[in-house]
Amino acid sequence: MIHSMTGFGKASKQLATKKITVEIKSLNSKGLDLNTRMPSAYREMELGLRNQIAHELERGKVDFSLYIEVTSEETSTKINAPIVKAYINQMLAILPEADATELMKMAVRMPDTLKTEREEINEDEWKEIQLVINDALAHIKDFRKTEGLSLEADFVKRIENIRNLMQQAISFDPERIANVKERLRNAVAELETTIDENRFEQELIYYIEKLDITEEKVRLGNHLDYFIDTLNSNEANGRKLGFIAQEMGREINTMGSKSNHAEMQKIVVQMKDELEKIKEQVLNVL
Repeated sequence: MIHSMTGFGKASKQLATKKITVEIKSLNSKGLDLNTRMPSAYREMELGLRNQIAHELERGKVDFSLYIEVTSEETSTKINAPIVKAYINQMLAILPEADATELMKMAVRMPDTLKTEREEINEDEWKEIQLVINDALAHIKDFRKTEGLSLEADFVKRIENIRNLMQQAISFDPERIANVKERLRNAVAELETTIDENRFEQELIYYIEKLDITEEKVRLGNHLDYFIDTLNSNEANGRKLGFIAQEMGREINTMGSKSNHAEMQKIVVQMKDELEKIKEQVLNVL
């Protein structure tokens, strides 16, 4: 089963004094491009968190966000009382008759009147946060799995379309070869000269062999089978599917260049169109 690199996961939990919310979004990328947003107080946990996300999600452009909302009346920001008093005393020295309320309003706007006490990470709290992170990761992996099922269904349909188109192209092979022989014979006849029939037949066979698409047909069929087998494997296989699609493209292009037949060329164009859609979607596969 394949998994998409596109996904979204969200989880939250209410603690005694805080609400924890984790959001994880991912899009396709050649490797892992991870961006994390989290309160500065928890930055020391970032390295371990990055390793965890890399292990779980493997590839993709991933945005991880950790939100901490304080729901109690407690706050880590305090008024720096000594500094405020010092400002008020200095202003009273200049304006002894000034109103105390007005002085207070002025003082709290001065530098260093508020101080934020850095909270140490509580081990029990981080364990709770980790549970929320695990839930969000589980949700995004489920999302990726569901998207992967949609991609797989689309791939199977388009591979079958290419297989059917290939059979249609092959059905024109006898007519195509007959047309080539007829054109060559007519061209020689117009020369109004005597030719060695044996030599002509040898040259004709040599020319027809150059237009033969049997090898391309066999290789393309093998690539189509290999693509389906890879879809059903248990490993992360987006890159492998991309390589197989490239090989399919080579065989289809060669069939087009050898076709020398209008109807067959139209079918080859349809095959190319189906393959391009496969290539576009392969970029989303993990």
